[in-house]
Amino acid sequence: MGKQHQPTTKTTTANKPGQRKIDVYFNRLDASHQNPTNRLLHWFFVPVMVLGLLGMAWALPFPHIELIGKYNGYFNWASFVIAFAMYYYLKLSPLLSYFALFLLFGLSYGVMQLELYEKAGGPPLAMVSVVVLFAGLAGQFIGGKIEGKEASFNDDTKLLPITPLWVLYSLTKRFGLRY
Repeated sequence: MGKQHQPTTKTTTANKPGQRKIDVYFNRLDASHQNPTNRLLHWFFVPVMVLGLLGMAWALPFPHIELIGKYNGYFNWASFVIAFAMYYYLKLSPLLSYFALFLLFGLSYGVMQLELYEKAGGPPLAMVSVVVLFAGLAGQFIGGKIEGKEASFNDDTKLLPITPLWVLYSLTKRFGLRY
């Protein structure tokens, strides 16, 4: 005898024949983000969170590698975060992965500016990145309170890396692009 299957919120959006994995994720995110204010907060605060995460990865000390020469400052732990995200996103949706790559390039430029600001006497990149990440998380928390489904984040941790792609999906949907 096998285990009895307990119905959960995860099974309500089962993969239908012909439906891609990304569609299942997007349907789940759409279902828990119905409020227009919550969606607007996501459009703003999800990129803010990604900026904070990139900045934190960028600030981690990375070994100097002679082979890459003058590019040592540009190849760091954030490079691995970007590479992993692009690989994962490309498998889910090529079009959205290209948009995500452009977004990550823009956010990386922002991190480089924060790094320059630190070198000019500003606060450390790591500290600014943590503050930015917490600001993004606060925005998400407020959105969840407005939506009334703040616990939906705990339903499935697989949705965490998909959320930035879902924000881009929401934009492409507005312009009628097939992702």
